[in-house]
Amino acid sequence: MNIAKLVERVVRLHSERPAIYVGTTQVSTYNEFGHRVATLAGALRDKLGLKPGDRVALAMLNCPEFLEIQYACWWAGLTLVPTNARLHPKELAYILEDSGAKVCFCTAEIGEAFLPQASDFLENGRLICVSSDEFQHLLKADPIAVTELTGGETAWLGYTSGTTGRPKGAMLSHKSLMTTALRHYSMEPVGPDDAKLYAAAMSHGAGAFGISYLLQGGRQIIPESKGFRPAEIYDLLSTFENVSMFGAPTMVMRLIDDPSLANAKIENLKTIIYGGGPMYVQDIKRAMAAIGNRFHQGYGLTEAPLTVSGLSKAMHGDVNHPRYDDHLGSVGVPFMGTEIVIRDEAGNPLPAGEVGEITIRGDVVMTGYLNRPEANAETLRDGWLYSGDVGLIDEEGFLTLKDRSKDLIISGGLNIYPREVEEALLTHPDVVEASVIGVPNREWGEETVAFVVTSEASKIGKDDLDTVCRDNLAGFKRPRRYEFVSELPKNNYGKVLKTDLRKAMEGVGEDA
Repeated sequence: MNIAKLVERVVRLHSERPAIYVGTTQVSTYNEFGHRVATLAGALRDKLGLKPGDRVALAMLNCPEFLEIQYACWWAGLTLVPTNARLHPKELAYILEDSGAKVCFCTAEIGEAFLPQASDFLENGRLICVSSDEFQHLLKADPIAVTELTGGETAWLGYTSGTTGRPKGAMLSHKSLMTTALRHYSMEPVGPDDAKLYAAAMSHGAGAFGISYLLQGGRQIIPESKGFRPAEIYDLLSTFENVSMFGAPTMVMRLIDDPSLANAKIENLKTIIYGGGPMYVQDIKRAMAAIGNRFHQGYGLTEAPLTVSGLSKAMHGDVNHPRYDDHLGSVGVPFMGTEIVIRDEAGNPLPAGEVGEITIRGDVVMTGYLNRPEANAETLRDGWLYSGDVGLIDEEGFLTLKDRSKDLIISGGLNIYPREVEEALLTHPDVVEASVIGVPNREWGEETVAFVVTSEASKIGKDDLDTVCRDNLAGFKRPRRYEFVSELPKNNYGKVLKTDLRKAMEGVGEDA
């Protein structure tokens, strides 16, 4: 099973259907898209000398070339390493080095910042900008036949991280991505007349869900801005019908609060699949009041993409259910083919209604972390993924998240891991200790707060710490608030009590 065979299928069935748009301008038909994919695959193998299993990184904003390279990698039997376009060059460098990527494709905005360092972190030293003459030369290669695979090979190496170490590459197989695509259909049917709008990053959930639209010959629309702008999305609804998109809860709220909604052809918006962060009950009710019941929630992890459980449109609309608010506050029920068990600290299954760690089993789960045997032994046990998320399953089978056992912060749908920020802060010579937490923020879901202990003679302030973070981290990871304290609360074993820090910030996050 090679997921790139879907390209062969769609070319046979829907060769002249529009494939990709940038704004309202058609870029390619599926026949043209398929030819570019096969040609790029040939270039990857013959011109760049890559072999099946080699890894190719993408540091790109949303653009047609992202989709072409994505499927070309799979066509050639290569592993895709998609990265967040908002990463700091040092963070990107780490991923390139850890993954062993031999080539990195980039858009101009990212390449300009990273070009001087690229050769240090790529095995072949090749950073190729998709707007360059070099990329155009690759499109003159001879097409190759799609590579035969078993389905267990790694297709997507997605980087995550935890509080116990550096980012880790989660290996998702071709079978896992196919499972994700097919489960999308259990949310709702997707047909040739449907359109997928890429307002969120292709390197994350939006890219995984796009496979379902390619399979059916649907239109794939990339905003001219290459990202999320509510007014632009509403403008596109004036041209395209049956449009669906993926977005974080913060994107949903920005959409419904934008003044452009008043004149939008909202009837052309079919579905918003949301996930990647907490959606408050009052917010989803307000969203449905503004644009109707056009929502499906998906829950998942980098280690198991957003089809672990789901809250369907029907569940969103079941207003007469006696536990309606509880349902809206949940992440729905497990998808068919996925098992979820709540376990205690010893790994024993817990009954309905009791809170514990969420464990997951099914084809959607990763095969493991790249070159991380100890992390694999901790996270993958007896065929189960130990998610690190804490929650419960009620008597009806609805899964509700309660906390993140790894102290993950989710701001605007983007993951922020406290240890990364803490380590950056500790590079300043005057910082003695640092502890980072997330506090509620209605617009972003959570915002980052850093508690910092400095040396006695230190005169550093917020601007100094911001500079440290700016030099080492992506902008979205920088704390929005700094609290200078004389000491951090700790238990008898010296562990920082983040629960105490959160209590100290109760009620102040919104106004920070």
